[in-house]
This record gives sequence, structure tokens and C-alpha cells, in this order.
Amino acid sequence: MAAARRISRNAKSADVSVSLGQLGRVAVIGGSRDYTGAPYFSAMASARLGCDMSHVVCTPEAAAVIKTYSPNLMVHPLMRQSPDDEAPEPDPDTVSAGIIEMLPRLHVLVVGPGLGRDPLMHDTVSRVVRAAKEKEIPVVMDADALQIVQRDPDLVKGYKEIVLTPNVVEFKRLWDSLGLKDPGAAKETDKVESLARALDGVTVIQKGQKDFISNGKATLVNDLEGGRKRSGGQGDTLTGSVATFLAWRKAYLDGLWDTAGCGLGEDELMGLAAFGGSAITRECSRLAFLKRGRSLQASDLTDEVHGAFMGLFGEVDGEAGGSKL
Repeated sequence: MAAARRISRNAKSADVSVSLGQLGRVAVIGGSRDYTGAPYFSAMASARLGCDMSHVVCTPEAAAVIKTYSPNLMVHPLMRQSPDDEAPEPDPDTVSAGIIEMLPRLHVLVVGPGLGRDPLMHDTVSRVVRAAKEKEIPVVMDADALQIVQRDPDLVKGYKEIVLTPNVVEFKRLWDSLGLKDPGAAKETDKVESLARALDGVTVIQKGQKDFISNGKATLVNDLEGGRKRSGGQGDTLTGSVATFLAWRKAYLDGLWDTAGCGLGEDELMGLAAFGGSAITRECSRLAFLKRGRSLQASDLTDEVHGAFMGLFGEVDGEAGGSKL
């Protein structure tokens, strides 16, 4: 936790001296005809946490709606769904090409919020993820994007810049798709460690009563208090938050800040970014539940992102580089 605080303090103190975009350019790939809220919540969590530029890459139908949610997001109608009529289906290579052209301008991808289960959407995403791997761009995968991993584990296997964020049901599906055996009565992190090892070092956030975070070698447990209600869409706050921490990881590795004495490695920073996003999400849930109780919705977490950050990593005695912990 201390190392995560150092990263966030550096991000806060550096934001007056770096150019626009250096503290994070994140794109959420998702958003379809039926699902427009999830990519918005993910992108807004990223923006509210401190990412400089938040993009949403979605279908034209979703773009028209998401643009009405906030003028702060950059919305790109580049995805396509399979046509309902007899029209020819677009070629996923052609569709993905426009998105792949964006990658040099981005630091992190979030894939999955509002993606749906359309085969064309999944084929397009697979091509984009492969291109992101070639360019060594970190990727956070959640929701329906995890179904792509179930069908094709090699898409992510061995790529240590990927974070998967499965809930209980999604974790079981991933576990079964890899043919893993139940370790039986053992320590509580055995399963997440086994799954991460089976994927050869991918970072996995196993969401639950506690969040277990592992790359198969190093494991973190987040048991911070959250809210007492879990509404649909809270995982989108997690993906956007993790993405911003990963963008700050890039700034750290690129030497934008004075990090003398930190000595954090790339793999360690992956775990810290995942833990930071998990911590922010749990604190958002706790704060939102205190205000909303049983009426809590995913949008209430969005409103708490800044407060959660300040509570966990914020200023002390007016010093932007200070931390309350």
C-alpha cells in the first residue's frame, strides 16, 4: 500500500508540470445497441480518478447515446455489430483497422464493458487485443470480453500487461475453460494464483467479499470495507480505475517523476495498479452506500471517485504530495 501511495503522490504533484495526456490516455472498447451505461461508467471512473483523456470506442448506436451522458468523453463510433437483416456482415479486419490506428495515441485499453456477445464485436476485439500486445499496451479485460479469453486463452496467455477482472461466475467459467482442478481445502488465494499461473503471468483480480489479486507469483489481498450492496455496473468503476493506475505506471516507468529510492519493477507495478483500482472501487462503494443505502446504483460510485481517492491517497495539511495513510 505504501508503494501505491508513492505512485499516486507523484501523479498528483506532477500534474502541474507535464503536458496534456501524459497522466493517462485510456480507451474503453465496448458499448453496443443494448448496453451504453457500462462503457460510460468505466471511462468516467478513469477520468474522475485523474486520467487526462478518456475515450469510448463503441458502435454508432451506442455512440449517439453515450455522447449525451457527458461532453467530457471522446466517443468514437468505430465498432460494428452483426446486421439484423440480409445486409452483408462487415469484415472484422476492416472494422478493427480503424481502432488499431488509434493505439499509438493511447496508454491503456479497457475491453469489455457493454461489449455484448455479438460474434463480430468479439472478432474485432480479438484483433485489437493482439495489436495492443504487439505494441506492449496494457489491457484490462472484463465482462463479455472474458468470454473471448475462455474460448481462446492464448490471446492473453503470457502477456504480463493484461489484467482480468472476473466476478465469481466469470472466474468459474475461466477456471473450467482451462481445465483446472480444485485445490480443495487450502489457503484462500490458491485459486486465483492457479488461474494466473495457468495464463502464464496474467494479473487476475478475483472479485468477491475480498478481492484477491495475483500474477501467479505475487499475491495481494484487498479486504478494505466496501458498501453493503453490490449493484450491477460496479465492476466498471474497477476497470476504469485500474486503467488510470496503469497509465500512471507508464508515467513512472517513463521517468516523468522523481522516483529516486522507489525502485519498483514492472511486474510489481502491475499488482499495485490492480490493488489501487480495487481499493478505489471499494471505497467508492462504501461512501455511496452511506449516502444511498439500498437505493445505491452504479452511477453513485462514479460520483464518489474523487472523494475515494482523496480519502485513500489525498492531501494532508494542504500538501498535494502528502498522504492520509
